Amino acid sequence: MRLCSSCLRQFVRCYSVNALTPAVQQPLNFVNGHRVNPESAKKSQEFDLLSPATGEILRHVPSTGSHDLDKTIDSAREAFPGWRRLPGFERGQVLKKAADILRRRLEEVARVEVLDTGKPIWEARFDIAACADSIEYYGGLAANISGNFSQVANGSFAYTIREPYGVVGGIGAWNYPLQMASWKSAPALACGNTIVFKPSPLTPLTAVMLGEVYKEAGLLDGCYSVVQGHTETGQLLSNHSNIAKMSFTGSVETGSRIMASCAKDIKKVTLELGGKSPLIIFGDCDIDNAVKGAMLANFLTQGQVCSNGTRVFVEKKIVRQFLEKLVTKTRNMKIGDPNDEKTTIGATISREQAEKTLGYVDIARKEGATVLCGGERVSMEPPLSGGYYLSPCILTDCTDNMTVVREEIFGCVMSVMTFDTEEEVIKRANDTHFGLAGGVFTKDLQRAHRVASELEAGSLYINNYNVYPVGVPFGGFKMSGIGRENGPETLDYYSQIKSVYVEMGDVDAPF
Repeated sequence: MRLCSSCLRQFVRCYSVNALTPAVQQPLNFVNGHRVNPESAKKSQEFDLLSPATGEILRHVPSTGSHDLDKTIDSAREAFPGWRRLPGFERGQVLKKAADILRRRLEEVARVEVLDTGKPIWEARFDIAACADSIEYYGGLAANISGNFSQVANGSFAYTIREPYGVVGGIGAWNYPLQMASWKSAPALACGNTIVFKPSPLTPLTAVMLGEVYKEAGLLDGCYSVVQGHTETGQLLSNHSNIAKMSFTGSVETGSRIMASCAKDIKKVTLELGGKSPLIIFGDCDIDNAVKGAMLANFLTQGQVCSNGTRVFVEKKIVRQFLEKLVTKTRNMKIGDPNDEKTTIGATISREQAEKTLGYVDIARKEGATVLCGGERVSMEPPLSGGYYLSPCILTDCTDNMTVVREEIFGCVMSVMTFDTEEEVIKRANDTHFGLAGGVFTKDLQRAHRVASELEAGSLYINNYNVYPVGVPFGGFKMSGIGRENGPETLDYYSQIKSVYVEMGDVDAPF
């Protein structure tokens, strides 16, 4: 069905969101199937929820302390036996129904995601649709979660059972709020676990809406819970003795602390951490596709993507042509209101992140890089004047030892470097502590596979970038993390194996 322009405007108005929207003003903890406020929250522990697009304070959000977290985890523990005993098929049916409900509410949830993150509406719609796909995908896998059978000597046999851990703790980052909640909760629930999820305090809204979706789909109360809070709440969650496993997405520094806190109880952990990924563009590529790929690798979500290919290596013989096309397309990007259908660059998540990004551009200049375009704050008219809008930045004359090339920026800053040979660029691409992603553009598929096999990264793209088809595992090498999300392998990280040996004869013993 196609909508005329006037109908589309009316449709969009129906889903307009602001500080008075119920999704904003209602309680933002989700416990035992209901939105609730923390019982023991103190005024001093509240945090401000700001709209990245306008800079306005939408509301004050109470943090979850130890008393309320204990109650939340207790409810998850009480729900666990009933949920784990359900056949995988029935658990899967709940997840598949949740996916259908999320698709039905897509525009509503996407608009709240825009309010929360400042990303453009077209991107938010794509994100929410992908989350529904992921939930449906794990709903389909749930019925097939099983162990193996082994025939041994004399008619005896052994079999394995794949069992859930119990209550899983999840902590998400602010760039993809609903994705974090769905990528962690769907496989956890499919395996029979229950989960307590803490969103980033910068983006607390849509994880709670996911709880309402799950409840409408028939998920047992207590199986999916949301707690809000800053670092202290995350520490309480990861240190809690009744949490069996932690799943975290965020910075290396925070991931390292969570891993250390889990070590004392030997909790299982999965970590999806930072990146400084290489994108290698060979001279024989389709240059128009390579330019689009470089933009996808750097400018989605205002550059705030962990897998971004921010180190762009271009073969010398095409660098001039590549940069001309890249700069032209980058300058044509529309920066502005995230709810405008034509906007391609929205608002940076916060003033702090914007200043950090601009600070890296200043450092790059001082270290000898050239700013070809962007790297500035863009002034907006009210009501957007309080938001932080940055023009996408392209840096050239970069060297491998520059700060902007070594450190993760998490902003719209692309560093372009040149290379001569395949051997040289592979060595330089791997010269990093990170190993989250990487990309190659070339028409020579033998070269593409050869380079992909040599790159030290968990997710690699050939002639595209930053695509996450459901069912394809995502995760990193080296300091970029432990474990995988979004694929069938993820089930291995939310379940444990029990081996059972069955003796069919007499016991053979030396005594």
